[in-house]
Amino acid sequence: MMFDFLRRGTGDVIEAKASATGRVVSVQSAGRVAWSPRDTVSLTRTGFLGNPVGFRSVKLIAEAAAALPLVLQNAEQRFEVHPMLALLARPNGAQGRAELLEALYAQLLLSGDGYVEAVGGETGVPLELHVLRSDRMSVVPGADGWPVAYEYAVGGRKHRFDATQGTPVCHVRNFHPQDDHYGFSPMQAAAMAMDVHNSASRWSKALLDNAARPSGAIIYKGAEGQGTLSNDQYERLVSEMESHHQGARNAGRPMLLEGGLDWKPMGFSPSDMEFQQTKEAAAREIALAFGVPPMLIGIQGDATYANFQEANRAFYRLTVLPLVTRVTAVLAHWLSGFTGEVVALKPDLDQVPALSAERDAQWARVAGADFLTEAEKRKLLGLPVVAADE
Repeated sequence: MMFDFLRRGTGDVIEAKASATGRVVSVQSAGRVAWSPRDTVSLTRTGFLGNPVGFRSVKLIAEAAAALPLVLQNAEQRFEVHPMLALLARPNGAQGRAELLEALYAQLLLSGDGYVEAVGGETGVPLELHVLRSDRMSVVPGADGWPVAYEYAVGGRKHRFDATQGTPVCHVRNFHPQDDHYGFSPMQAAAMAMDVHNSASRWSKALLDNAARPSGAIIYKGAEGQGTLSNDQYERLVSEMESHHQGARNAGRPMLLEGGLDWKPMGFSPSDMEFQQTKEAAAREIALAFGVPPMLIGIQGDATYANFQEANRAFYRLTVLPLVTRVTAVLAHWLSGFTGEVVALKPDLDQVPALSAERDAQWARVAGADFLTEAEKRKLLGLPVVAADE
């Protein structure tokens, strides 16, 4: 009852840790799967499966992020051999490390949420890891606002993962300013630009199929102002055009026009050119939402980056590395709960070719800083504070 607290006694209250805002959160969104007006399935179909810019942006980020070398270390050493590294190297029988991480990063980009299931290994490192589809998963919040379970629904059947005492599911999500349980995807931010780009592609296809403007027109000017061909003349002209001037085998073949016939070339009108520019602007907005420099996916006219190398470096520094650092940190914390040891999983910046110049400069600066101790230098370079041979 709402007013049961008035009838409670004054006995000792057991102290429990809980967020002060947790119960307010649970009232706002308990039991409701909240998405933007564009659901994940529709966005994936139109923005990834049906849009070349969205497809290439997601693939470029996911593949680059999955290919980054990872290091596992604690405060004392960097591990070359470890059960967690072995698990990530072969997470399950059907996937390797690159395939699993690419699927996880792609789910984050497409839906804003990524779910990884741990199979087996109740007393140690899990035996297998599987990435679950985000559009099939729903969060079940409890009275305190924190998730008490995850439900995975496929074809009318549901499987419930209990999250009250540790969870076999790791939930990675992007920041969402208006949702407490689900992340916000770049696909949702780019939804309007994708609509414009897809509509422009459909318009171009319809123009080619149904109302394509020819490269030119044959104009007839007869004697004494007569501008109309007879039926026999018209049929003969159409037949000659189809048989002698259409198709690949007739490409470049000169046209012989008889008296009264004139050829007038035709091009794109200003409105057509403006429509094409609108499509290119939409493509740039899609790339912007994903954090991909337009130059890297073949969109011309970008003067922001001096050259391709600078664009590639900015892509890794501003898009790929933040994504990988955040996801690997969540995975390491989750997997540490199975083993009880505190380790850090992060990308190895010294093995990223796009950042080699920056890393060389940083190593030189740190090595020349005589006022720093060895431990401080190692920390600045991302190495364990204590050397492995000490």
